Amino acid sequence: MSYCTYCAEFPEDNLHKIYHNIEYGFPIEDDNKLFGRLILEINQAGLSWSTILAKKENFSRAYDHFDIQKIANYSEKDRERLLADASIIRNKLKVNAAIYNAQQIIALQKEHGSFKNWLDKMHPLTKDEWVKLFKKTFKFTGGEITNEFLMSTGYLKGAHDDNCPIYKVILKLNPKWNE
Repeated sequence: MSYCTYCAEFPEDNLHKIYHNIEYGFPIEDDNKLFGRLILEINQAGLSWSTILAKKENFSRAYDHFDIQKIANYSEKDRERLLADASIIRNKLKVNAAIYNAQQIIALQKEHGSFKNWLDKMHPLTKDEWVKLFKKTFKFTGGEITNEFLMSTGYLKGAHDDNCPIYKVILKLNPKWNE
């Protein structure tokens, strides 16, 4: 079942319906928001997306609103704070990946001007090429995490069914979906 079909019957105030209608597959211009989506996708591994959507605001608060620079400079005390925060996913590998990945994005920003510029310069790649690139560049980014991050940010097709009304909105906003 596609996410569009899954969300179709939910009421308008359902977390999945809101995410589907205003975030999923929409292009993101801001590096911190792109990084925030990557953190959420990494934390979803082994859990339901419902859990992550319910904790989304908690993640934003706990991770300094996904400020890449701040996260890249997190200390051991920050790691301990995150691992003690019951309002988010307390997994050492995921917390360490967020910090490491922030540091990697800082390096990409220095070389390419922004994380988004780096993604744009790499586009279009096949899913397998993206996965290989992400595994080489980041931590905790296997095939499914990379695929969902790229679909959810408009770099890979598949977030919405062709007959979904949101798909038509995104096509106008995101010409990459035509590539």
